[in-house]
Amino acid sequence: MSENSPTEKPASGEMFGVPYNFERPSLSRMLSSYWQPGEGMLVEKPFGIGYTLNLANPRSWVVVGVAVALLLHERSGGETEEEAEPVEVLVDDD
Repeated sequence: MSENSPTEKPASGEMFGVPYNFERPSLSRMLSSYWQPGEGMLVEKPFGIGYTLNLANPRSWVVVGVAVALLLHERSGGETEEEAEPVEVLVDDD
């Protein structure tokens, strides 16, 4: 089929306000998608559905840092529900 055929679905676009792109990604497109100076914290994914972090934005590094800190805390044996002390809950029936 030709590229302009009405029966073919477009490989990229937007549906319900959410971007999608299923074109085969090149290395340059991947790199330019994750590093967009002057843009917001979220940018369109180079492949797939939705948005991803713009690593040129300092707020994205805060998000990455928090995610890494939470992961390290979890793996270091942070307190689990079994180890936590019970909490008394008082309910007022007024």
